[in-house]
Amino acid sequence: MNMKAMTCCILALAASALQANIATVDFACETGNIRPELHSSGWTPRMTAMSQGVNSDVAIIKSMGFKSARTHDWALVNTGQRVVDTHFIFPLMHLDANDPKNYVFAPTDYLLGFTRETGLDIFYRLGTSIEHTGPKVHFNAAIPEDFNKVADVFAGIVRHYNRGWGKDGKKWGIKYWEIWNEPDGWNNMWVMPGGDTEENDKIRRAKFCEFYALCIKRLKGEFGDEIKVGGPALCSMNGPYFKELFAACKKSGVAPDFISWHYYGDNPKEVMDAAEKARKICDEAGFTKCELIINEWHYMGCRWQDLRSANPAVSALCQEGPTGHNNIDSAAFTLATLSLFQTSKYDQAFYYGCSHGGHWGYMNSTRQFNKNYYACRLFGEIVNNHTKICKSEVLKRNYYALAVKGADKNKALLLVDFRNTDQLIKIKVDGVQKGAKVRAIALDHTRDNFPCDVTFEDGVLTLVKPDKFSAAFYVTFK
Repeated sequence: MNMKAMTCCILALAASALQANIATVDFACETGNIRPELHSSGWTPRMTAMSQGVNSDVAIIKSMGFKSARTHDWALVNTGQRVVDTHFIFPLMHLDANDPKNYVFAPTDYLLGFTRETGLDIFYRLGTSIEHTGPKVHFNAAIPEDFNKVADVFAGIVRHYNRGWGKDGKKWGIKYWEIWNEPDGWNNMWVMPGGDTEENDKIRRAKFCEFYALCIKRLKGEFGDEIKVGGPALCSMNGPYFKELFAACKKSGVAPDFISWHYYGDNPKEVMDAAEKARKICDEAGFTKCELIINEWHYMGCRWQDLRSANPAVSALCQEGPTGHNNIDSAAFTLATLSLFQTSKYDQAFYYGCSHGGHWGYMNSTRQFNKNYYACRLFGEIVNNHTKICKSEVLKRNYYALAVKGADKNKALLLVDFRNTDQLIKIKVDGVQKGAKVRAIALDHTRDNFPCDVTFEDGVLTLVKPDKFSAAFYVTFK
């Protein structure tokens, strides 16, 4: 190394050594409780892959430590099986909805039973999985002809799973029942005859608001506080749409127990802002007890059309490298968002998460785990082994910190760097006994929850990134 290069290296190291702390943590100050219900997903074991091996769906999903599973799109994942969706459970709409013999419950009984055995609570989406059949041809996602009949069928499904109605009826006490999914989607979820257009959008929205209020009234009328009913899993936190839904509910004299929506993007702050906005809309409408649920969310760093492109080169840009759909930027976004959820106004959150491989899975086509699998697994470790949240303050943009404490008084810190370029990270830590054993693992561009070097001197924790990409560190103090 020549003298000039050596001088530059020395100056760079000196500058790094003087770098200010990016966060402060105080384990002596508890600020709240861990909320496991904010770490849920759409994943459940598939009916065709329910073996108990080390690499089975059961073992993998258990390893991520989710609280609940949302049933949306399960009919698409369980190939060839007639499960969950209303048109599969009650296939002939002209039959009597009050006769349990007209329902086909057995396949869904089996799938939900196995889901419960995996340790997951059920969040049941009533209605249909998404239908990508084009703008003109629709079967299951077409607007129903008889709203009252559909509401009666919904009641039959709840009755079977919660009150033991019909053959092999269950008493599972499933609490959350969601009316439909993404009725504001375009030509795939709540479709007008001939397809959705700008001209008929107002009509179809009004029809859904009527349907939503009617179904809530029907289900709450029979089951009361035994269940919580809401939805409708809008594509985003669409304030005007929710206000129309609330108006329809007030007209019918009912109140939703929860509202739900989705987020696909790359800004954790937007996810939190949506909850603030929703809380305000609910409170202004007089629905102060209405819960807020984000039940599909996932990193989206490219355009939808590019992610789904048939051009391999275009798709590769969305999939490959650190910024890829399920790579380290995505994993850092996932952990940052999960951390923020714990102190947010959300009541539940479901990572999407439904298929097991590909864009929305935890592994690729050769069954190699992606970065988001390791992110979800890491957060499962946090929420299932700790009970208290401790004080933390982030002092630099795009860093996220979650300090937690277990019942055994062991302490842990999750530090997330989302798209920063600093390679030296310093955190001021209080409330740790002198002589505590400090260990760290890293999730970054090159490591998957792998042990890494860490120093803790004079109350300052120092972590080093191997490159300038996103990263997350999980540090334990024992």
